Amino acid sequence: MFLGAPIPSKIGEYIIVSLAIILAPGPSVLFTIARAIAWGRKVAVLTVLGNATGFFAMSLLVALGVGPIIQSSDLIYAGVQWAGGLYLIYLGVDAIRKRNEHSNQMLEEGSSGAPSTIRIIRDGFVVGILNPKGIVFNAAVTPQFIDRSSGNVVMQLILLGAIFALLALFCDGTWGLLAGTARNWLATNLSRIIFLRIVGGIVMIILGVLILIQI
Repeated sequence: MFLGAPIPSKIGEYIIVSLAIILAPGPSVLFTIARAIAWGRKVAVLTVLGNATGFFAMSLLVALGVGPIIQSSDLIYAGVQWAGGLYLIYLGVDAIRKRNEHSNQMLEEGSSGAPSTIRIIRDGFVVGILNPKGIVFNAAVTPQFIDRSSGNVVMQLILLGAIFALLALFCDGTWGLLAGTARNWLATNLSRIIFLRIVGGIVMIILGVLILIQI
């Protein structure tokens, strides 16, 4: 139990999907890598801490607003399922199509001096809570892994949001540590980061298709 929330029967599947999405190099991973290349491992990890905290805060807001609606309407729940699968496909295509643009933007993040610890965490928090892609993920993808028949949908959504935030904290933090260690290797060859972006896009497209097939 998590604050009275029933444990969703699909929690294992949710963890697998979450890990696949988190490990696939998307905007948050590239943002972390950019800061690791520019300022080192400490800044990258603090950025991830702020980002994960912001994501969880946003997931709370989405759960409180979307949960009751999903609980009461089969039609809306079906629409959310379709939206989730199509959204992941869109993210994958967008990642591949804009791979050069996004990678350059991430690397340019570190052109100035390293900010203070408070600002690093604050910046990560703002990125996490205001990220529209995160909002759509919580509203359209996460609800597919709840058990509507068990009730207390809001708390189930909060539980899944907390799990995602913890997984992101660990996985993105690992990316930051690795990138900080290999900062010279990454910074001297943009094509390596572009390759990571392409791989991430392909993974998200596959996940989106699998979700649509299972509906």
